Amino acid sequence: MDEALEVADRFFAAAEAGDIATIEQLYAPDAQVWHNTDRVLQNREENLRTLTWITTNLRDIRYTNVRRSPTDDGFVQQHVFEATNRAGQRVEVPACVVATVRDGRITRIDEYIDSAAVTALMAT
Repeated sequence: MDEALEVADRFFAAAEAGDIATIEQLYAPDAQVWHNTDRVLQNREENLRTLTWITTNLRDIRYTNVRRSPTDDGFVQQHVFEATNRAGQRVEVPACVVATVRDGRITRIDEYIDSAAVTALMAT
């Protein structure tokens, strides 16, 4: 359980810092990421491209109101994703992440977010 929480710490710190290389190391080669907003299952490379877009196009990324608990095979985290979009607006996106961790690497993430808030993130 401690290993999964340490992976979570490193993952979200890297995401805030825009450190895609660290996230890539934390993902297992066959990692999958699913989002409730589009119900598409992304492979590792597709998700890294998504995260690169986020860190390139959004500023001042932070995770606030973090509540994290270990699970038998990983962790669950609720948080508010905060960022400044390309239009200069501060946007808050409540989210819940369910992650599976094996051998110190993330093998799957299921992310539940509000689609209306995601639309605000994309505003230009």
